[in-house]
Amino acid sequence: MVDDDSDIRFLNAEVLKRSGYQVDTAEDGESGWKALHAVSYAPDSYDLLITDHDMPGLSGLDLVKKLRAARMELPVIMATGKLPKEEFTRYPWLQPAATLLKPYTIEELLGIVREVLRTTDSAGAQVKLLPDWRSQPPADGLRL
Repeated sequence: MVDDDSDIRFLNAEVLKRSGYQVDTAEDGESGWKALHAVSYAPDSYDLLITDHDMPGLSGLDLVKKLRAARMELPVIMATGKLPKEEFTRYPWLQPAATLLKPYTIEELLGIVREVLRTTDSAGAQVKLLPDWRSQPPADGLRL
């Protein structure tokens, strides 16, 4: 979970943790990149990246560019107030698996996370289907 707003970062991380996910947080794109790069070749690396776009320094889009340049196929949810639509049109390989426009609800966050994890894994392959997100099943230790 990468977001420069500490309140949003804390709230989202707590909600996800209480839903059974392992969550690491970063306060900006550069810190997020360091964490992702550090585990990029580890067998228990991340299953999903949730990032804001509009952050000082390394933006969410720049973070995704670095991720893709490093050939990391990690699915991305861009949770932001302003989507870089023009960039997504110009560079379709940067398109996230899903987007959440701020302000969003906890239910929307959990629903999008479960939907993305249900349809993709870090290699882009199909993973087992999870129950409907409204039933709040355990997250089986997936790392976000």
